[in-house]
Amino acid sequence: MQDNKKETKNNFIMQAGILAAAGIIVRLIGILYRSPIVLIIGDEGNGYYNTAYNIYTIILLVSSYSIPSAISKVIAARLGTGQYRNAHRLFVGSIVYVIIVGSIASLFCFTCADRLVGHNSAMVLRVFSPTIFFSGFLGCLRGYFQAHRSMVETSVSQIIEQILNAIVSITAAYILTQSVIDNSQTTRAIYGAIGSALGTGSGVVIALLFMFAVYLHSKKNIKERIQSDENENVLSVGQTAIILVSMVTPIVLSTCIYNLSTASNLKIYQTITQKYQGMDEATSTTLYGLFSGKAMQIINIPVAISTAMSAALIPVISSSYERKEYDQTREKMASAIRATMLIAIPSCVGLLVLSHPVAMLLYPQKASLDTVSLLIKVLSVAVVLYCLSTLSNGMLQGTGFVNRPVIHAAIALVIQALLLVFMLFKTNLGLYSLCLANVIYSLLMCIMNGKSLKTQLGYEQEIKKTFVLPFICAFIMGAVIWLTNQLGRQLYIYFTKGEQLSWPANALILVIDLVFALFVYSISLIRSGAVDEEALKTIPKGNLMIKICKKAGLL
Repeated sequence: MQDNKKETKNNFIMQAGILAAAGIIVRLIGILYRSPIVLIIGDEGNGYYNTAYNIYTIILLVSSYSIPSAISKVIAARLGTGQYRNAHRLFVGSIVYVIIVGSIASLFCFTCADRLVGHNSAMVLRVFSPTIFFSGFLGCLRGYFQAHRSMVETSVSQIIEQILNAIVSITAAYILTQSVIDNSQTTRAIYGAIGSALGTGSGVVIALLFMFAVYLHSKKNIKERIQSDENENVLSVGQTAIILVSMVTPIVLSTCIYNLSTASNLKIYQTITQKYQGMDEATSTTLYGLFSGKAMQIINIPVAISTAMSAALIPVISSSYERKEYDQTREKMASAIRATMLIAIPSCVGLLVLSHPVAMLLYPQKASLDTVSLLIKVLSVAVVLYCLSTLSNGMLQGTGFVNRPVIHAAIALVIQALLLVFMLFKTNLGLYSLCLANVIYSLLMCIMNGKSLKTQLGYEQEIKKTFVLPFICAFIMGAVIWLTNQLGRQLYIYFTKGEQLSWPANALILVIDLVFALFVYSISLIRSGAVDEEALKTIPKGNLMIKICKKAGLL
């Protein structure tokens, strides 16, 4: 029995690792293709794109973005008790749900674009509107396979989606900007942003086709499992609808409000800077694009780990919680948080120390380089907080306390919005107020979610191995890579006789820094006892790493 529990735990971490790896790859592709996109459409076009994208994301959150998590939870609960027929009825019901909600959301996005964003971003938002409809179907299929604890299909579809997104975005943006006849910089920026939006839609469509093909391939096995189901309590249409609405709606609201801070901050920032501080739309939007389209894109790379871990965690703990295996549920929660923190904490320290080299590598535009670098430095603290709050959201949702994250997100949203208004009016922080607002928001979510987990589930967070030791190891790593980076820069200046650091040289030094970071952090974790042999077994190629560590005398 103990071996089965260990195997289940290892499989859970492995599946989360697959999804996390895909999430990081997707974010990296996103970062890499945004750099040439910005070169084509400029910071102004990037601002229009991100303004429209943030509103599109909110509408998507309401209509379909949370569907995978919600569907995986309700289906996994049935699969855990062998109710295969009911699980499939819920899947079919979710398709009907997204057809209705997705259609309404797409029409709303298209018809109300001028009221939701500025005039220059409205055309971009309209191009996004059909993507909302198709995203619902994609979410249902991903959620269905996640409920079966198989993350490979979702991972592959995400990578395919992002690759096509990158190809179409760059191509369409270039073609559309070149088609502008009047040579207006703003017109070229708008057309370029439209091209980038076309790429997003193309990526969703190709991912949907892939997931549908996988579903058709698995249809025979699905039918066999349904036919083998001897459960007599088959859900009626009305019961299916009630379950979906009662479960999907709170998760959608929670995710929506949790992410509504982005749209709220955008509206507050643009309203105050344009109406009360005399900024024109182009300047305000361009500055916001530096925060949202550059700094946040980099911060979101490590945050993708917690998103993946949460997606893998929800069906697993939902199933074990349904079987009243409460100790096992808490054990899986602890494993998920610990595994995520082992990556989130050094990511926070690394971005804090190497913010300028990272910004120069990905967004080398000199005019905005220093600003983006400082934005990353301030936002780096939010990496740990966002990872922890995202995971705790998933834990509450997976165990049935779906209303808690909704309430917490609403409270945090109001507090951070009031503080953002205060900072913009009463301080000279300007754009950096957005960074502090994000830190405050994620901190509040962590505190409130943590209290609910303790009260409702009796979950006590282990501190030493989860937070203290990784922070100490990350601090040592940070000191080493700061020294290696400074040494590399000084050597470059010496051999080039004072020349300014070039992009290739910065990239080379940064790669060396990352190699040192991985080496120092890994050894520090093992020597400090933060990671032991049992923990190494849960990661891919863990047995090989154990052999290497033993030969090196580290274990």
